[in-house]
Amino acid sequence: MAERLPVIRQAPASWIDWGAVLGGGADAVRAALPAARRQVVEPTAALLARSQAMVRRPWWSLGRRGEVPGVLEDDVPSASAQLVWANMVLQNSPQPLRTLARWHAALAEGGYLMFSTLGPNSLRELRALYAAQGWPVPHRAFVDMHDVGDQLLHSGFADPVMDQETLQLTWSSPEALLAELRGLGGNVDPSRHAGLRTPRWRERLLALLRERVDGQGRLSLSFEVVYGHAVKAAPRAAAGAPVAVPLDQVRASLRAKRAKPDGL
Repeated sequence: MAERLPVIRQAPASWIDWGAVLGGGADAVRAALPAARRQVVEPTAALLARSQAMVRRPWWSLGRRGEVPGVLEDDVPSASAQLVWANMVLQNSPQPLRTLARWHAALAEGGYLMFSTLGPNSLRELRALYAAQGWPVPHRAFVDMHDVGDQLLHSGFADPVMDQETLQLTWSSPEALLAELRGLGGNVDPSRHAGLRTPRWRERLLALLRERVDGQGRLSLSFEVVYGHAVKAAPRAAAGAPVAVPLDQVRASLRAKRAKPDGL
């Protein structure tokens, strides 16, 4: 995502780090936009406190970094920034269209949205393992890149540009794999397991994952990472809406027509 920051022609005066704790992109944006003011937005008060605590220095340290302004998702002021940066946020939203609408509302006219999310080829190995055991899905269904582009247009954004790449990540043990997956967020799919799993279920999962260890002693999973950016364009007049034309403009147009030689 940071490599795409140069597409912004006019450096924003302020930017929103949406989902800052899990996104972890603050340093990259600050390096590219050092003068822009950062705001953090989180879905819960606990995550918001963590976001702000991460930028504080102890009282005994030399130099001080002021607290970063932050609000909860439902309290973001309209048109409050020229850039919304949302790294690995959308796939964890139970209502993606509502999240896109919030991003649109938070941007000033002409502002940029830059985000990443997971595509449908992500975690396909884990889904196959769950399906073979007859277990509910391990995560909410990920949206295809082209469908995300359509959702951006539906949400009022203009000029969406989408891209994707597939990464193969590996781990040294099933425990390490599950720990990192937990860091990506929880399972928000309505058809997930209805309650907590038992220790015996967890041991079964770990055993099945161990069966997938390759010749180098590594476990691997696929991640399709979808990148997107779009612009909040000026609102367009609705079809059939009245258009006001100043009278002076009409008179000037008529005078110009009279002044033209015949045949022009």
